[in-house]
Amino acid sequence: QVQLVESGGGLVQPGGSLRLSCAAAGFISNQYDMNWYRQTPGKERELVAFIENVGRRKNYSDSVKGRFFISRDNAKKMVYLQMNNLKPEDTAVYYCNARNAWHAHWGQGTQVTVSS
Repeated sequence: QVQLVESGGGLVQPGGSLRLSCAAAGFISNQYDMNWYRQTPGKERELVAFIENVGRRKNYSDSVKGRFFISRDNAKKMVYLQMNNLKPEDTAVYYCNARNAWHAHWGQGTQVTVSS
């Protein structure tokens, strides 16, 4: 059974940092590209960061470029999102996503709140 479980969310002050983790189970991780999305109420889910299946290629949305960094450890079946210099507009539920040409899988999400 495929599972993605996010962790690491919470409340942080503006300018602070958090590291989100996504633990994968039930599939071969190096056969999937991995993504982090985020969503706020009333808005569509937004792609924040992408990492290729073997980790060579990464992309970021303009809103987080230079502040967020995605990484993965296929041996441990883990994906990470290091978030620095957080802003109130980064407040959202963050979702881990695994995707290849045939399948897409989602985690349940973890809440990130940036507030003083």
